[in-house]
Amino acid sequence: MLLLAFRPSGGAMTLAELCRATGIPKATAHRLVAELEKWGLLERSGRRLRLGMRLFELGQLVPRQRDIGEIAAPYLADLFEATRETVHLAVRDGLEVVYVQKLARRGSPRVGSRVGGRMPMHCTGVGKALLAFNPRALTAAVIAQGLVRLTPRTIIAPGLLRQDLARARARGFAVEREESTIGIECVAVPIIDAAGSAVAAISMTGRVHEFHAPAATAALRTAALGLSRALR
Repeated sequence: MLLLAFRPSGGAMTLAELCRATGIPKATAHRLVAELEKWGLLERSGRRLRLGMRLFELGQLVPRQRDIGEIAAPYLADLFEATRETVHLAVRDGLEVVYVQKLARRGSPRVGSRVGGRMPMHCTGVGKALLAFNPRALTAAVIAQGLVRLTPRTIIAPGLLRQDLARARARGFAVEREESTIGIECVAVPIIDAAGSAVAAISMTGRVHEFHAPAATAALRTAALGLSRALR
């Protein structure tokens, strides 16, 4: 629970802040922090604590993310070089998406994604691509958990989300327009395994009114087809 208290925007935390965030008594937290420091899972800078490098090393050992990331690397590099738009690779973990790779140029629009970061499935391009090409029970679980509004354009009505996913299934790609970040548009395509389910998704992101969705979609579908075949 202590490790989960850290957030991407929060940086380092004091012991008192960790206690407030988790509700763990100070004496217990002090003992746990000492143990986590011993294993390299937390690092200390003065009175403040941050996540340790050992966590990053362990994350690189996760087989699914590592294998997909390694196989996808040349496809993502080709996409990025051809378009110079921000490119993502994401997988599902529970009812969220986790970003495995991200390629962006200097001056690219700022979005909420980062390698290792999590985002909701219902309002991200990669998340909707994964929902659309997996059993409907997954969509039902996401809806039951609650559709959080991140921007004024986030789809939070279950019926509208199902309609959007049906369109994605029919055309083979998902679209997200200012649903997770204002001013940003995204197109995402699923990576399909031998059983016909989406095991990952790749996307391209750009500024609304500058992003050329048809060209992005064509490039993504070509890359996704090759990557799907490689993974099989």
